Amino acid sequence: MKRVITTLAILLVVIVAGMTALVLMVNPNDFRSYMVKQVEQCSGYRLEVNGDLRWHVWPKLSILAGRTGLTAPGASQPLVIAENMRLDVNLWPLLSHQLSVSQVMLSNAVVRAMPESAQQLPHNASVAPARSEASAPVGGWSFDISQLSVVDSLLIWRQPGGDEYNFRDFNLNLNQDARHQAMIALSTSVTRNQRNATLSLKGQLDAAQYPHRLSGKIDELNYALSGATIPPQGIKGTLSAQGSWCAETQQFALTQMQLTANDSTLSGGASGNLMQPQQLVLQLHATQLNLDNLMSGAQRAMVARAPVIAAPRVQNNADSPLSALDLALDLKADSAVWHGLNLQSFALDATSQQGLMTLRALSGRLGDGDFSVPGTVDIRQPETRVALQPVLNNIAIQPLLAAFALPQSLQGNVSLKGDLGGDGLSLAAAKRQWRGQAQLRASDMKLAQINLQQIVRRAVERASDKVSSDEDDDQGIRQIDGDVTLSNGVLRLSKLQGEGDRLRLQAEGEVNMAQQQLDINFGLMLSGWKGDDRLLLLLSQQQQPVPLRIYGCWNNVQYSLPVDQLLRQQLQSEAKSRLN
Repeated sequence: MKRVITTLAILLVVIVAGMTALVLMVNPNDFRSYMVKQVEQCSGYRLEVNGDLRWHVWPKLSILAGRTGLTAPGASQPLVIAENMRLDVNLWPLLSHQLSVSQVMLSNAVVRAMPESAQQLPHNASVAPARSEASAPVGGWSFDISQLSVVDSLLIWRQPGGDEYNFRDFNLNLNQDARHQAMIALSTSVTRNQRNATLSLKGQLDAAQYPHRLSGKIDELNYALSGATIPPQGIKGTLSAQGSWCAETQQFALTQMQLTANDSTLSGGASGNLMQPQQLVLQLHATQLNLDNLMSGAQRAMVARAPVIAAPRVQNNADSPLSALDLALDLKADSAVWHGLNLQSFALDATSQQGLMTLRALSGRLGDGDFSVPGTVDIRQPETRVALQPVLNNIAIQPLLAAFALPQSLQGNVSLKGDLGGDGLSLAAAKRQWRGQAQLRASDMKLAQINLQQIVRRAVERASDKVSSDEDDDQGIRQIDGDVTLSNGVLRLSKLQGEGDRLRLQAEGEVNMAQQQLDINFGLMLSGWKGDDRLLLLLSQQQQPVPLRIYGCWNNVQYSLPVDQLLRQQLQSEAKSRLN
């Protein structure tokens, strides 16, 4: 045992003595020109290292450098500027005065992925054919480094003519083998337009054809979104997929994608390019899609409060990514939730070109009915313009009223075919600024708080004791048809005609959704009377409909039913006829 301990102690002393002698004998500044020359020869990039290089022997043998910059050929700004750089070197090559770097670590770096930092060709340089890169030799990563680490840094990303994004707290770890198959771990955050996003990624990267092509697999990506126009609880979830990237065409593709967002689960693929105009194609399928937890209008947006000394930033359509994006979306969901409505077989087929979105299909099933809402949404102007052609078939009325934040005073089913449009995309805008018309048909209608037949029968019986009715009060309306016109929050009803088992009616009026008031006039004709023949003729043969007016605030509805005036006029007419 003593011999083993003695041998280990001797070995430790030899190693420490050797490393000390090596540090004393080898000056790291001797490698400065070698590193600059090797980087330029392998990649054409210009490496600048300021200050003296110095050794660091624990926990790894490393060379420490101060401010370091890396600039692409012809670029006006450096690609990378780091306040500190550490090069982990292999020990044995140093014995022959050779530099072999196993890991590069950059700390407090600024990485610029933007046109000003990209490689620029000389003006008189010849342009290769579009497919010539396929036969060009590809050398993988410049400088044979197996590990790259970027810590506590900033990534500035901007495409030509596009907006600039600052990815803060940027951390990257990349380990690659001799075949340029890499394991990658990344985490960062970005803040823009009062919205915050954080993400962390673990995956695999195939860099054998870098810088022309990259491919890989996202094993796990965790993300979280919060801020303006994001639901108060935020949006968070995971993503896994296989992907590829082509630098020459700026095209990307994601396949076998599995995405979760709050309580929604989607699968499918995505592809597109980042050249102007930017393009994105999405094909998604959801088993469960909760739009209420993913989307919110202005009334539900949680916008961070600015300091009292700062003026609030005005949000408009220029902030929307759809303004500079060509989008094709094919989304299908087995079940979906929108404003509390449980939709089945939901389908959305939409395209967007530079802010003009065309809804080729927006359809689904709701209860025993179905719906289809094609149209267009135009965000090319500061105010969103909407034009929709809704078609509803046998949709339950009460949940529909709840979804649009209207009083749930009606029961039954509705079918509708219309043409609507206006400014704004929120429910509040629809109830105040939209215009249009529709043909309406409703069935099995009931008023939740008003029994029309009962009101008329009791009013007639109070006005005259010569007629009565022992029929049961049936408040249902079997069918009603008519026209509906919407104009800036005022819903006008015209030519409404309906019938029930013992009731026929006519109606017209208006509902002011902005002021939450209504004023509707009914002409009611009931059957089932008995008593005086002359009054029965008046009430049953529809010579004179019984007038009923319902008006007032939604929370305090009033009605007027002048049955006594109707009967008095009939008696006066009869008396006048006899006198004549």
